[in-house]
Amino acid sequence: MGTRLPGFKGEYLWEFDIADRQLTALAEAFPAERYGWRSAETARSASEILVHIAAGNLTLLGIVGVEAPPDLYGKLECEIVPRMIGMIEKNDGLEKTITDKPAVIALVRRSLDAVRATFTKAPDSELERQDVFFGERTTVRRVYLRGLSHMHEHMGHLIGYTRAMGLAAPWPGWRESGRKIIEQGRRVS
Repeated sequence: MGTRLPGFKGEYLWEFDIADRQLTALAEAFPAERYGWRSAETARSASEILVHIAAGNLTLLGIVGVEAPPDLYGKLECEIVPRMIGMIEKNDGLEKTITDKPAVIALVRRSLDAVRATFTKAPDSELERQDVFFGERTTVRRVYLRGLSHMHEHMGHLIGYTRAMGLAAPWPGWRESGRKIIEQGRRVS
């Protein structure tokens, strides 16, 4: 285990790294020909869920003031509400047009790297900054927490898809690994 940042930042990044590993493993586990699979006609396909997660990450960064990638979003309004509406509308299109496995995985990786880099370099004062997000006064820190929750929400969705397709979850031996980590922790304390 590497050195972690102290406090909330380190704890958040620890959880984020777990989500990153698992989401990446899921994205890679689906065969390319199954990226269009969906559980029902009205449900998102596997590729659409992955793009939704990635685009959601980029949109949440936009909410806290990070410039949206112009190659994906073009020129957006400067005011927060029209900018977010523009990103959300564009995200709906991205889900329908980025469907090829390598392109989807590249977008997921890009979004995860952007969240990690932006969060890591944000000073504590920025995380504590309050503004109106999602229609209520809250902190930038909460927006990052929402992003982590959003990833986990849709990873559960994708795990259901892997099982419905007859695939195993792509992290075999996790119970044994967890047991070893717990035993190591006992020796450390």
